[in-house]
Amino acid sequence: MKGQQAILDLLNRLLANELSAMDQYFVHACMYQDWGLDALHQRIEHESLDERQHASKLIERILFLEGKPNVAARNGLAIGADCQQMLANDLAYECQVATELRAGIQLCEQLQDYPTRELLVWLLEETEADHMHWLEQQLGLIAKVGLENYLQSQIRSAT
Repeated sequence: MKGQQAILDLLNRLLANELSAMDQYFVHACMYQDWGLDALHQRIEHESLDERQHASKLIERILFLEGKPNVAARNGLAIGADCQQMLANDLAYECQVATELRAGIQLCEQLQDYPTRELLVWLLEETEADHMHWLEQQLGLIAKVGLENYLQSQIRSAT
């Protein structure tokens, strides 16, 4: 099924977002592991895998619409220097992705591509309800208990 070029361009921009988020989470997960923050490592590694799943769904849709997925495109990464900055950078990136997903949903409605719209709504729910919510919780905990206490709670293994 031949897709509209505007939709294919949108999907490739969103794909770059997901792949960039995957890379940023991956680097942050490796940093947490290196620092011995096992619980954060495991959670952020999981987030990286979630982003890969999101990218996979976008690639499937691009291919279905007879487009070519641009898997080489990436956005700039915001690698943090410390835990709080890393969490804040991840949240800022997720907020940016959510904004772009909302705009994409509107475009899909205008062009009457409802299956793509459905995919983007699912991605937005994943972004807001899971990723953004969890990151906001972590930053809230740091504000409540202090960075040192928060970091101490992340040393334990999450298993």
